[in-house]
Amino acid sequence: MSVPSAMRVGPFTSLVLAKKKYIFFYLFLIWVSVLSITLEFWVFWQEIFSWNLLFPWNITHFYIFFPLVAILMYITIVFVSLFFAKVLLIFVNALHKPREGVFKRDLSDKDYCYWSIRNTIKRWPIWLSHRFPFPFLDNICFKLFGVKTKFSNSLFEGWVDTEFIEFGDNVVVGQGSIIQSSTIIGNLLLIKKTIIEENVRIGSHAIVMPGAHVGKNCVLAALSVALVGQDLEENWIYVGIPAKKFKKNRFFEDGLIEKIGKRTEDEEALRKKYEDLYIRRHDERSTLRERLHARTERRKK
Repeated sequence: MSVPSAMRVGPFTSLVLAKKKYIFFYLFLIWVSVLSITLEFWVFWQEIFSWNLLFPWNITHFYIFFPLVAILMYITIVFVSLFFAKVLLIFVNALHKPREGVFKRDLSDKDYCYWSIRNTIKRWPIWLSHRFPFPFLDNICFKLFGVKTKFSNSLFEGWVDTEFIEFGDNVVVGQGSIIQSSTIIGNLLLIKKTIIEENVRIGSHAIVMPGAHVGKNCVLAALSVALVGQDLEENWIYVGIPAKKFKKNRFFEDGLIEKIGKRTEDEEALRKKYEDLYIRRHDERSTLRERLHARTERRKK
């Protein structure tokens, strides 16, 4: 279901179509959005050559102003496609409301067919918005399509599904990672709401499956997988397939500089402090000498 990492990053929709005729929605959105910028370019052309200037000066003004007009045209095509996609989604959702559950991947199943229609409608505006060099268009796409997110979140280096997902504040999704609310398993379609709370970090190429709940201040390490419906407890670092507790996450605690040490400290000692605080597993047994030393240090404080 997911797009291969070699192709692109950004929000994604499924490539699966229940019926080939659903591509009509895709073609309609392309046509209406390209028509809008064609009209915009025609107005620009008419304005440039309506000036009472010598012909070379008209060409000069054309090249001076066209880059600005091109940016405006690109934003126009995104918003026009978003507007018509939203209108189509309103009608489609009125006919059959999106819902969570496990459904048959079969033409007789309405939930599967309408899920396919929704993905087809979203594909063109999402593709356009992600090609724009500034991420605010991606955020607008997410919000219009019903994803709860904040403009402060960095979601654009991974693949993020476009419905039944809720993000808290200050979420970072790593490069090539996948956040899903729907997936195809055999001949079944699973749709389940995925919740990612505030201050969460999703590592590169990690996967969050549908229905997972990632608590606040969590870190899902690179190449790790949160399974369907898995709860990741807040304030923990999770590693592995499936994701398991690795260590308490102290990166959001106050006074980290004092705990790790100042820059003038010996590099080797600084590295050891960092490993003790952040790298050692929570279930790793310390030696008797280390436990006695830690107890002595706590008493001194």
